[in-house]
Amino acid sequence: MKENFFRSMTWMHTWVGLLVCWLLYLIFYAGTLSFFRDEITLWNQPALHNVQTTDTRIAQQKSQIIAGVKYLQNVAADSQRWGIYLPTQREPQLNYAYEKPRPEGKRFGGWQEHNIDPSTGQTIAQTRETKGGNFFYRLHFDLHYIDVLTARWIVCLASLFMLVALISGIVIHKRIFKDMFSFRANKGSRSWLDGHNVSSVLALPFHLMITYTGLITLIFMLFPYPAMTAYEDGVRGLFNDVLPTNVRSKSSPESAPLANIEGILDHVYTNWPDADLTQISIRDPNKASATITVRASTGTMLRDQTPTLLFNGVDGSLIAKSATELTNTEVFYDSMTALHTGRLANPLLRWLYFLCGIAGCVMIASGCIMWAKRIRERMKKQQTASFGLKLVEGLNLATLMGLPLATCAFFIANRLLPINVAERADKEILAFFLTWLAVALFALFKRATAQWIQLAWLNAVACIAVVLINALTTDGNIISYLLNGQWALFSVDFLCIIFAGLFVIQAKKIPTRAQPKAQRQSSRRAAKTNLQEQQ
Repeated sequence: MKENFFRSMTWMHTWVGLLVCWLLYLIFYAGTLSFFRDEITLWNQPALHNVQTTDTRIAQQKSQIIAGVKYLQNVAADSQRWGIYLPTQREPQLNYAYEKPRPEGKRFGGWQEHNIDPSTGQTIAQTRETKGGNFFYRLHFDLHYIDVLTARWIVCLASLFMLVALISGIVIHKRIFKDMFSFRANKGSRSWLDGHNVSSVLALPFHLMITYTGLITLIFMLFPYPAMTAYEDGVRGLFNDVLPTNVRSKSSPESAPLANIEGILDHVYTNWPDADLTQISIRDPNKASATITVRASTGTMLRDQTPTLLFNGVDGSLIAKSATELTNTEVFYDSMTALHTGRLANPLLRWLYFLCGIAGCVMIASGCIMWAKRIRERMKKQQTASFGLKLVEGLNLATLMGLPLATCAFFIANRLLPINVAERADKEILAFFLTWLAVALFALFKRATAQWIQLAWLNAVACIAVVLINALTTDGNIISYLLNGQWALFSVDFLCIIFAGLFVIQAKKIPTRAQPKAQRQSSRRAAKTNLQEQQ
């Protein structure tokens, strides 16, 4: 009975993981990069590289908001939305934005942004349009070209598979702590199993946390029925009740003067005397339905919903404010969301998130490679590979080697595309997916060891190209970033060099000759012995 149970768990772990491993790799990969999405966005905008946060950043906020409202009133009085985005430690620029006219059939017209250096008060010219790190953030749960709701259902199902794979993996690993320190190189599938075990166990708490909390963030999509039972409007009604500051009134065509922003700010600072404000959003300015939303930073609190005040945009009265004390249920949901997004993280904790995310990528990659290698090792000399094995090997090559190359193409496109080209941000993203598609087509026809080596060298060259092209097309480079203490920019270039080195090591370590039969048999015996010991 016990043997059958562990055999069933092993079967479940293998197949549940394999069926969605390439999608999970994309989710983990993009999600890991999104922990530094603000830094990536900053790197993608060279015009902002010399903007520095000031020691009086919080003290300047009131005057910056007042100046922002005056500016928007002059240039975009008829716009349907205004936004004032205040400088933060990770986003040092001051940004005044307004919504452009909405095309017919569209719900949003896009932002027209005006960036300012808060130290000098001067307008920052030549700010290039880019999605930056937000592209990777949205990619890891919206999958870009797919309908948002469909994509999130796909991601939820993949996350459920991931959670099952993690739990079944814990069950079948009796030597879980010993496996944390075991790695035997050059042993065929045995080495891949060791790599899979080490990357799984070392960051196991993170893997469980990030998978579970990912499901929690979308729990109302998965289980809307309690809200549908309690509220006429279902989930929308629930959130309107719990988050009254998010309630949106119907737009009115009637004109009305905008409330005095100084009076509203006096009310804000009376309630929050030491507030670190992050943004002011104004809907329907100069209309009877105008509302003004003021948001403050959560800092390092284990909380995702930002402290918010909602004002009537005509008479300046307070309509609603976020709760200062949450119920136990709200604390649980909000803290789970905060843990998943990592917005609370200081730089050291953010790097820990990033390294654990890399471990997750290694765990998934080593698992799908190990499956293919085991099947290859069990094949007889004259036996041809099945369609399933070819498919897995092709998907492995396309995903594991294609995504890094596509990311390099995204960064290179950011530097080489003309600044004023139409739909520039979308063209950067197009470069990402076209590169990935090219690798996928390549893997469809050729996926042997030689192709892994070729793509490893190509990835190494692409990573170095990112650093060189950045140095040639901007005023900064990795050395100047280091000397000037521009750590966000230095980190992007430095990681490119690190990964270039890893790809070179990969290209040199991949064996170019077939494994001798005796060694294949030894690898099979070692893998079989290890599996028996685990059970």
